[in-house]
Amino acid sequence: MPVDTSYAGREYPPNAVYEVSRVKLAEFAGAVGASHPAHTDPAAAQALGHPDVIAPPTFAVVVAQRAEAQLFEDEAAGIDFSRVVHADERFTHHRPIRAGDRLVTVLHVDSIVERAGLAMISTRAEIASEDGEPVATVRSTLAVRPEESA
Repeated sequence: MPVDTSYAGREYPPNAVYEVSRVKLAEFAGAVGASHPAHTDPAAAQALGHPDVIAPPTFAVVVAQRAEAQLFEDEAAGIDFSRVVHADERFTHHRPIRAGDRLVTVLHVDSIVERAGLAMISTRAEIASEDGEPVATVRSTLAVRPEESA
């Protein structure tokens, strides 16, 4: 089944709250080699003016991918995740993500363009605090390869 291009322009409802914990931030920092003490040491983060430890900048993708799952799990969209190749990711941070945040994300499907059987899907995940304060915007471009010919 091909990707349904009518999904371009779709906005999904806010997903469930994601609670940011010190443990998750430390695990992510370790996984990506982010060694700044503000990611793991509350005193170091507070010395920089933050209320608690802060996330490495790319942690926003963890939150965004939870919202993107709404699109990939929608069978009618026609996206076979086994054929998805990540093409681009861009982050705009309005403030650091920090331990104790309760984040909600709204996913926007900004465009779907097909060229030679390849579908290019551009999404935008708007991440905000539970009370609506903008935190980050994650823009992704995904390429969905065509099915192999039999």
